[in-house]
Amino acid sequence: MSINKVVASADVAISDIHDGATVMFGGFGLCGLPENCITALVKKGTTNLTCISNNAGVDDFGIGLMLHNHQVKKMIASYVGENAEFERQLLSGELEVELIPQGTLATRCLIAGYGIPFVPVLAGVGTEVAEGKETVIRNGKEYLIEEAFDADFAIVKAWKGDTMGNLIFKDTARNFNPLMAMAGKITIAEVEELVQPGELDPNMIHTPGIYVHRIFQGSDYEKRIEQRTVRKSN
Repeated sequence: MSINKVVASADVAISDIHDGATVMFGGFGLCGLPENCITALVKKGTTNLTCISNNAGVDDFGIGLMLHNHQVKKMIASYVGENAEFERQLLSGELEVELIPQGTLATRCLIAGYGIPFVPVLAGVGTEVAEGKETVIRNGKEYLIEEAFDADFAIVKAWKGDTMGNLIFKDTARNFNPLMAMAGKITIAEVEELVQPGELDPNMIHTPGIYVHRIFQGSDYEKRIEQRTVRKSN
């Protein structure tokens, strides 16, 4: 007997994300964003959120929508990106921001999924990133002790998924999504195509359903391109 993890909509999937929660958002730039869940959170008006994401989208898309709505208390990311409102709130002191090297961000997601409390890393030693952090020396090298993220929820977006929560990510949308899917206490997945168990090739599954708690089929994806570059025609 299979386990059905399907919920009716994004509104249902995020209904218990509470004020003050810590939430991971999959995606990189504008690729692989959980667009439907972000829209539902904006509509719900949940506030004082700590958001963990590679970046914060752009002004009118992705987490940028939540920033404009003043729903984000703290942003944990690897860079500011193309989001002018993110930059404005950072410089004005309205938004608490923790900038983390991208590899360290990924590693802290990974160890959270593996149940490892901390990991030594070289990135950031001797910089502002190291301020207030414990260090260790091994074989003559100094390492920062980086702690696993402690996220209440992880929200990811996949290309295909089945009702048991198994997920396949397409192309570059396979970025932070698989790592974050492992790391949340409750993982919510929105997918472009939802199928029955057995319809996915098991050799192609990137995230096993054991990590996913809720899944639904999304709709109306914009799939924006952050900076479109094309060559001139001859």
